[in-house]
Amino acid sequence: MMTDGSVGGPFHHYCKGISDKILQCLLFESTDPKAPLVGVEYFVAKDLTRKLPAIQWHRYFHDHKVEVATGRVQILDMPADQAAKVADVAAGTDGVIYHLWPHGQEFPDGTVTIPQSLGHKFTGFSDNK
Repeated sequence: MMTDGSVGGPFHHYCKGISDKILQCLLFESTDPKAPLVGVEYFVAKDLTRKLPAIQWHRYFHDHKVEVATGRVQILDMPADQAAKVADVAAGTDGVIYHLWPHGQEFPDGTVTIPQSLGHKFTGFSDNK
């Protein structure tokens, strides 16, 4: 959910692992071959992101466990059992998104934003760094 109350996306992710703790994904507006690339998202293992100061995590990251649990994550083009395994892996990560093409703009204007999913409440920090 966006700050104005609207639901963002859906964004179609095309991802690859760059380590056993990080996936990088290109985000497209749709699956149309001419769909614009609108962002980049990193899926980062929680044991890494939870080392950040709480204020930094809250400002930039969101918990994929919440997105998976609420059904906002749909994994397409694979059998249901395989999709469930991918969703389980995603739930063990936090995400940070860089939006590159503002919604409704004719072209990317150089503005890069880091949206945050509202409603995610994280209390897993051992201290308030």
